[in-house]
Amino acid sequence: MLARRLPSILPDLTFEEALEITKIHSISGLLSENTPFIFKRPFRSPHHTITETSLVGGGRNPKPGEISLAHYGVLFLDELPEFNKSTLEVLRGPLEDKIVTISRVNFSTTYPCNFMFIASMNPCPCGYYGSTEKQCSCREEQIQKYINKISGPLLDRIDIHIEVNSVGYQKLEDESPSESSSEIRKRVNKARNIQINRYKNHNIISNSELTPSLISKYCKLSKSSKKILETAFNKIGFSARAYSRILKVSRTIADLDNSTNIETPHLAEAIQYRSLDRKYWCR
Repeated sequence: MLARRLPSILPDLTFEEALEITKIHSISGLLSENTPFIFKRPFRSPHHTITETSLVGGGRNPKPGEISLAHYGVLFLDELPEFNKSTLEVLRGPLEDKIVTISRVNFSTTYPCNFMFIASMNPCPCGYYGSTEKQCSCREEQIQKYINKISGPLLDRIDIHIEVNSVGYQKLEDESPSESSSEIRKRVNKARNIQINRYKNHNIISNSELTPSLISKYCKLSKSSKKILETAFNKIGFSARAYSRILKVSRTIADLDNSTNIETPHLAEAIQYRSLDRKYWCR
């Protein structure tokens, strides 16, 4: 449910983005007379039985796959370990490069795939490993086999890892008003506009597109923040890729907080979002 609501708080589509999305859906034969132009960010949620070709694109006459149909939108993979491991591994390149190239004997075709990747999974086959409410019934080797379906390199390419506990009855019955998606989107649009203005001379529009040189320029840390990051890096064992992603997420948190600089709380929050993989994958 949370994943399906995500497009409602993403930044508004620009005309150029909407045009790119429409072109991809057009060559895929997905446009109709009622929807000749796409104005909303796409949300794609393929079944776990999907093939590599259907996911990344291809076929005898190469067509865009789900990752390209999710361009400028969301690709959601529910129950991630249920997907074929080889199918998941083909995501590694597109997640990094934002494009996918399909090669054939006489030609090659390149499709864009700049999507937000969202995935969900249980901590074990029965779903109760680590729960304080119900005893896990899985054997140790079952848990390890289940967890290992997700490779370290793929996990490393996911910016934020969050553990969601089960919701209690009182929370479900709570009818107090909550913040609407439209209100959240206002904050997101404000942060996006900050980034557009900041990077107007670099031909990018968001923190996720920062190159290593631009990270050094726009993600500067204070001495105390550097010390915190160094401690976390050495203690948790972050990779170089995780280091860069922590800085990008920190920059985004600071933008949402309307802060010119990345402060220590922004960095600490970003580091917190990278610790879950060490809890389950480095046991």
